[in-house]
Amino acid sequence: MAKIIGTADSLFPILNQPSASPMIGIARMAFESTHADDGHMIEFKTLKVSSILNRSVSRRMTWMAWSINPYRGCEFACRYCYARYTHEFMAPSPDREPAATAAEPGQPDFHDPLTFERLIFLKQNAAWLLEQELRRFNPSDQIAIGTATDPWQPIERRARITRSLLEVFASRSGYRIGIVTKSRLILRDTDLLQEIHRRNHLVVHITITTPDADLARLLEPRAPRPDLRLDTVRRLRQAGITTGILCSPLLPGITDTEEAIDRMAAHAARANASFFAANPLFLKPCSRPTYLSFVREHFPALLPEYERRFAHADFASKSYAQHLSHIVSQARERHGLNRRWREDYDDLGDHTEPGPDDPRPLAPERASSGLKKQPASVRWPEQQSLFG
Repeated sequence: MAKIIGTADSLFPILNQPSASPMIGIARMAFESTHADDGHMIEFKTLKVSSILNRSVSRRMTWMAWSINPYRGCEFACRYCYARYTHEFMAPSPDREPAATAAEPGQPDFHDPLTFERLIFLKQNAAWLLEQELRRFNPSDQIAIGTATDPWQPIERRARITRSLLEVFASRSGYRIGIVTKSRLILRDTDLLQEIHRRNHLVVHITITTPDADLARLLEPRAPRPDLRLDTVRRLRQAGITTGILCSPLLPGITDTEEAIDRMAAHAARANASFFAANPLFLKPCSRPTYLSFVREHFPALLPEYERRFAHADFASKSYAQHLSHIVSQARERHGLNRRWREDYDDLGDHTEPGPDDPRPLAPERASSGLKKQPASVRWPEQQSLFG
């Protein structure tokens, strides 16, 4: 017996071999991902995930219980995108793999902000996972689709992961679902969106930061033109789907003027948008190099102001945010968008009241602090962004 114990290493040499993947969690999943497709300067890989519904831990969106992002990484390459940091979670942990903190030759550098737009992961078995997870899901919880990456980015045309998820929701009733996208590819799935709208509470946000096509091309290099997005709003509205415009982020010195906001609200009204919402820019550390490089190249006179604003803070000051909120509110009122939201709200059917921290549009004639009906002399609550 002693001899056997002493020769265990030679009998079972595989037991002492170093693991090819000492990583854990999402880093291990990324390491084990396989090549799926190629695009222009983009590689697509499959990603085996254990869940498709992610519990929200956002301090900005405390009202939202769950999010779904069918893809990790985004082709649209928006210069201001706050979600670039999510790729950093796939890097080896320095606590567990101290020798692998820097990207090895041939391996992606997940700390490089550009990797987020050049290496896209396709979540596998998404529809099956959703089916399983909804069995334990509270339908009163809000589900937001597209909070970090666009669910209809170009690869969706071939991968069809988002459509597979919509097919699951179209077969169920009583859920509260919000969607954010810049893509007109969403029109491909109008049939499913109509069925989801019929059986659930569905609100679609189309993000349009500016109606200026030249500026949009600089800000969002691979996203559809603004006029195509406005047409998408118009066509979804014609299909009976509650659809509004999210004019976010508002960029200091570029798109945050009263004139620019009013112009965007006028476009929203002409597109028959259900609502119009906007929020100021915030810059996480992972986003600053990419966005400030854009400012340095195209708006150099604004660079000192941006460096001052975001030197020690990610978010806009309270006074600046309140100033923009007032401008947006006035623009909505001028173009009849508050009235249109009230009309669409009545058509939604599900009048469950959001809580005081919920930034979704409030119910008509309801106080923001509760369910008590306001006197007729009090103005209707202002619209808020679903994903504010």
